[in-house]
Amino acid sequence: YRRYEIMKHIAVIGNRAITSPDFSLNDLPGSAGRIDILCRCVNSAFLLSHGIRKDVILYLILRGAGDPPKIITLDGRYLKHLNPDERSTGALLKIALKKGLGLKDGEMQRSTPGITVRRGDLRDLIKDGNFDPVIYLHEASRDIRKMREAIKEWLEKTPLFVLGDHIGVSREDEEFLDELDAIRVSLGPRPLHADHCITILLNEIDRIELDYA
Repeated sequence: YRRYEIMKHIAVIGNRAITSPDFSLNDLPGSAGRIDILCRCVNSAFLLSHGIRKDVILYLILRGAGDPPKIITLDGRYLKHLNPDERSTGALLKIALKKGLGLKDGEMQRSTPGITVRRGDLRDLIKDGNFDPVIYLHEASRDIRKMREAIKEWLEKTPLFVLGDHIGVSREDEEFLDELDAIRVSLGPRPLHADHCITILLNEIDRIELDYA
């Protein structure tokens, strides 16, 4: 099997996800701007049956009430204390948001192992990340299963895959991505949950990396 060493970078926009630690772990959907969706995205990005993906970096872009905007970064190479349940993942994000209170523009704070928080938004992430290419996951686009050779080329670089939460990607964000000549890619013929999109995306990449027919 052929393996690529390149990290896969994924950014999820949490349009209303709370940006302060003032939420209840017992009510993630109601008290935290649907941060439960981001928790599921974390689990889909990293959790395998008996391990954690080490080749994924996930950026959660939070824009909701509290202290916006924030970017929580989870790096699979160093990530610890990650469990399958949403509540424990929510607890990790809550710790990060507490660490991130009062951060100035561009400032970053380390949280638990593998997790950092900074003040910033999608533009800041892309500006500072030197990603190439930027891929926007959008249902009305070219099917990823017809892009095998293109994906191989992306994996030799530093690709960033961008997707939205249940609200989607705003017109302003789409215009910004279009300015960057972001590549639009579809994961299937029907709209999918964000966490399912991540599972399918990484499965497609796994198949290519492992030369799995």
